Amino acid sequence: MGPSFNNPHCAQNYDPLPVVLTRGQGAYLWDVEGRRYIDMMSAYSAVSLGHAHPRIVAALAEQAGRLAVPSRAYFNDRLAPFLAELCRLTGLDVALPMNSGAEAVETAIKAARRWGHWVKGAANPEIIVAEGNFHGRTTTIISFSSEPDYRDGFGPFTPGFRAARFGDLAAMEAAVTSETVAILVEPIQGEAGIIVPPAGWLAGLRQLCDERGILLLVDEIQSGLGRTGAWFAYQHENIRPDGVMLGKALGGGVLPVSAFVARREVMDVLTPGSHGSTFGGNPLAAAIGLETLQVIRDEGLVEKSRVLGEHMLERLRKIRAPALRAVRGRGLWAGAEIEPRYASAREACLRLLEKGVLSTATHQTVVRLAPPLVISREDLDFALDRLEEVVADLAAVPSRANAVARADREEA
Repeated sequence: MGPSFNNPHCAQNYDPLPVVLTRGQGAYLWDVEGRRYIDMMSAYSAVSLGHAHPRIVAALAEQAGRLAVPSRAYFNDRLAPFLAELCRLTGLDVALPMNSGAEAVETAIKAARRWGHWVKGAANPEIIVAEGNFHGRTTTIISFSSEPDYRDGFGPFTPGFRAARFGDLAAMEAAVTSETVAILVEPIQGEAGIIVPPAGWLAGLRQLCDERGILLLVDEIQSGLGRTGAWFAYQHENIRPDGVMLGKALGGGVLPVSAFVARREVMDVLTPGSHGSTFGGNPLAAAIGLETLQVIRDEGLVEKSRVLGEHMLERLRKIRAPALRAVRGRGLWAGAEIEPRYASAREACLRLLEKGVLSTATHQTVVRLAPPLVISREDLDFALDRLEEVVADLAAVPSRANAVARADREEA
């Protein structure tokens, strides 16, 4: 039976590419017809360790057969080692485990607000965010999104947020008021199109927060755990935030696992009953999270991301094609911006799909490139060769939709 792309029982909140996947291994995916693809998006970094990593699968099976979800109403023997390793890696003091990345961000917001009330003495705590941010899709988080599609029809929105231009230190400083308790940012904006801020911006935010007595909260859900060639992207500027959000890759590609890790002063405002999660911190998630961190260390995936990332960006920046407008990125994380006169980024992804490479588009103009950190240089080069072919072909053989639009303009 061939693939079915129209499922009447599936909510239409996604618009997938026309491929039905059935199996994955490392950096490869196979569809139901047996065709193999190179995975160049890693489920937005959730599969940074590749598909079905043998150590992760073994840890999953062993722990699931022993103890999976007993509730945080009791201690379990897997949580403490996992949280200790998170604190060691981040250089922070206390970790609070959750499930999805959005939950980690919500946890950070709650902690910052209570810290603002109890420690800073703010009557109406405000948090400064960056324009173009993406921190999730819960009601509170979309309240400070600048993307109309994420907000349309979902109001009323949660107050208490003020947006300033990403990468603009002066704009961030101008947004600070006496009620500001925290600045919440991504070190690199992923959903916005892999937007890398100017060098020194994060360090400048750290200094600003120190001077004004406010918290610096860094969302490393997509950028963390080796994606940018460092354990955490904030390490490129040798700073330490007051709190960091982790997720996606933390689940080893098999489970949703996230955490908010922070200084003790920040986390201590959360008292018993003030915050929690039925599944957050369960032994199965803790075992997977700890094994994920150990695999990244043992296989040298942070350094591999740095080396292969430099190679990937060097190759992308050498491409000379009118349909490739710009290249941005760090580590094994890049955005290839497509010139809209020739095609949309989705059209580029459809053509990559035909050539055996899976990626995805963001904001109609950017092809996201974020392969599993375990990818070989040979497979990476195969994917980059196909991308080079696609962007060359976009100018020579434009998409049908763009050709029709151009014909309409010429006729008018």
